[in-house]
Amino acid sequence: MKKSSESRKKSGYIRVFRKKGNKLRPFLLKAPVKDYIWGGTKLRELFGKESDTERLAESWELSCHPDGESVIASGDSEGMKLSEFAALHPEAVGSSFRKGSSFPVLVKLIDARDDLSVQVHPNDEYAHKYENDNGKTEMWYIISAEPGAELVYGFKEELTKEEFRRAVEENTLMDKVNRVPVKQGDVFFIEPGTLHAIGKGIIIAEIQQSSNVTYRVYDYGRLGADGKPRQLHVEKALEVTNTKPADHRRPVYGLELDGVVTQLLADCDYFIVNRHRIIKEAEFLADSSSFAHILMIGGSGGELVADNYKLPLRMGTSVFVPAGTGAYAIKGNCDVIITTIP
Repeated sequence: MKKSSESRKKSGYIRVFRKKGNKLRPFLLKAPVKDYIWGGTKLRELFGKESDTERLAESWELSCHPDGESVIASGDSEGMKLSEFAALHPEAVGSSFRKGSSFPVLVKLIDARDDLSVQVHPNDEYAHKYENDNGKTEMWYIISAEPGAELVYGFKEELTKEEFRRAVEENTLMDKVNRVPVKQGDVFFIEPGTLHAIGKGIIIAEIQQSSNVTYRVYDYGRLGADGKPRQLHVEKALEVTNTKPADHRRPVYGLELDGVVTQLLADCDYFIVNRHRIIKEAEFLADSSSFAHILMIGGSGGELVADNYKLPLRMGTSVFVPAGTGAYAIKGNCDVIITTIP
């Protein structure tokens, strides 16, 4: 029986077991990177991400999406795409994952040197019907934010669909949206249909459904690499956007135990996300129900230890812990985000 949402909130992280036998070892991941026009250089400077381009807007830390796939960067399967590994070892993803299924989540680091476009994502039903992709539920954890940074989250007041269309056509949309000041540690949960945009000066960790469907509504008149205005998707956005005001405030559950501060950042049908601030050591368990993805977003460094097998941890390190690994520990001064699936 699955743990209830409330029990997960109380525990702070997953306590799990698996029978002894051959177990797959945790491994490092190398992230594909994206050079979007609004991106900066901080993912390279702060997190050690590599790119041949000056801009480094996004790194897809955990991804089996065909638009950008993570590659295994250590161990016996080094050089293999994560999607290929999941196809060979579906049990490593989790007990509910079936061979041939779509990998459920995508984890990103995002550096917004400039404002992102105002956009919206569809739900599963719409995306399956029209895009041959998943819908997109996502959450943002604000890693850092410059003074005065803000993002767009929904509308100030309820609009009719016609008022929404007119605001787009008359270039008054930005007068209608809800702007929210942000600071380090803020959490935003973005359901499909919520109009949103990351503002300049913000670095976030984004955990989302494995999807790359975005309907751009407004883009500040910017030109793409081809010198033409970037494509908008107004008609589809009109169909999927919830034009009622959305409340961005969500409780973040936290506890401190044995010197480790744990916060439950998100718990939904698609992913469970916890942040752990570790000073010396924290112990975890990964059972057969789900993998654990570890992304280090702060601290001076440390290591992950599982059955005397060690992996180094530093800023930007991304680790896949297969389902059924059992007990593992994170040692050192590490601020990590751990993502699992229900």
